[in-house]
Amino acid sequence: MPTNIVPTIATTTGSAPGALRVLKVVSALLLLATGVIHIVLVVMGVGGLLGVLFVLNGIAGVVLAIGLVVLRGRLLTTAAVLGLLFLIASLVSLLLALSVGLFGIRETWDFTLVPQTIVVESIGVVVLAITTAFVARRRRAA
Repeated sequence: MPTNIVPTIATTTGSAPGALRVLKVVSALLLLATGVIHIVLVVMGVGGLLGVLFVLNGIAGVVLAIGLVVLRGRLLTTAAVLGLLFLIASLVSLLLALSVGLFGIRETWDFTLVPQTIVVESIGVVVLAITTAFVARRRRAA
């Protein structure tokens, strides 16, 4: 049984560049979706500290998505790691706001786009983890 399934799959199919391209695009779309969700919430009226944090989140999501698509080599590895950390931080922040509160803000499941955000960011964490492992493994092999 292989210990590292992502490179094994890519190697056995002979399509490592194609697999990397797909992972980068899917990862970028998930980062972009996270960013867009936060910008939409600001446009819908979320303001104050939360609004500022959402604008920064939106900008970061867009920048990281672009970075995953256009960067190569070590910078691609950095963008993948930062994208993964960004999604983890965003998801954990929402989960904290839903449970114990964050920055004095207590969120509820019925607030606009909360369930969708949980789904997008959860899938994003998994996909970005795979992408990051794939990119890092390829860099080490090169």
